[in-house]
Amino acid sequence: MSGHSKWSTIKHKKGATDAKRGKLFTKLIKEITVAARMGGGDPEANPRLRHALSIARSQNMPKDTSERAVKKGTGELEGVNYEEIVYEGYGPGGVAVLVECLTDNRNRTIAEVRHAFGKAGGNVGTDGCVAWMFDKKGVLTVSKEDSDEETLMEVALEAGAEDIREETNSFDIITEPADFDAVKEAVDAAGIKYEMAEITMLPQNMTKVDGKEAEQMIKFMDVLDDCDDVQKFYTNADIPDEVFDSM
Repeated sequence: MSGHSKWSTIKHKKGATDAKRGKLFTKLIKEITVAARMGGGDPEANPRLRHALSIARSQNMPKDTSERAVKKGTGELEGVNYEEIVYEGYGPGGVAVLVECLTDNRNRTIAEVRHAFGKAGGNVGTDGCVAWMFDKKGVLTVSKEDSDEETLMEVALEAGAEDIREETNSFDIITEPADFDAVKEAVDAAGIKYEMAEITMLPQNMTKVDGKEAEQMIKFMDVLDDCDDVQKFYTNADIPDEVFDSM
């Protein structure tokens, strides 16, 4: 997929920003709570919860913190009732943006999301306006230092992976969401380390932004990161690395 390496770069930089700002735990707690509420507190029977707990462990979240979040979701402890909302719209240069939110106040959240889009020179669109530009996929990113393509093909494709895509410094293992856990388990069993493993929305095509629009896009992503109600966002913006490095 052309430009996926750019999306990986954005994801990694966003992840670092989340951690620095102390936002990641807050967002993970929300996700664990909602996953437990919707699918029950047993991670073996609840893939969404299992994935959220796996991310929490990888980020060194204390076990009692994640357990409390599960109990709030199942109703064993009193907690906030979060609602899932997805907003779609256009950012600088007309790039597509999907914003996934968990909120206990819909009016507050849409106001913050509209403000973020407006500040970046974009706008919130109607339902479905950009969702068709993305495909829901599982992605595991493996550094070329940790494995080679032949090994990954043998391990991942046999476990049900859809494709192996080569990037500059890494390989992306692509799966259907239903096959993600099986492929991840196979990669783990083979002792292969990965830099990122998640179910995400991959853009079908990238839209190049440069200069001022690229800078606006980076600032826009920072604003979305700062919003507690925003869990994840996806974009097809192809931003040059040098613009990231200059900011």
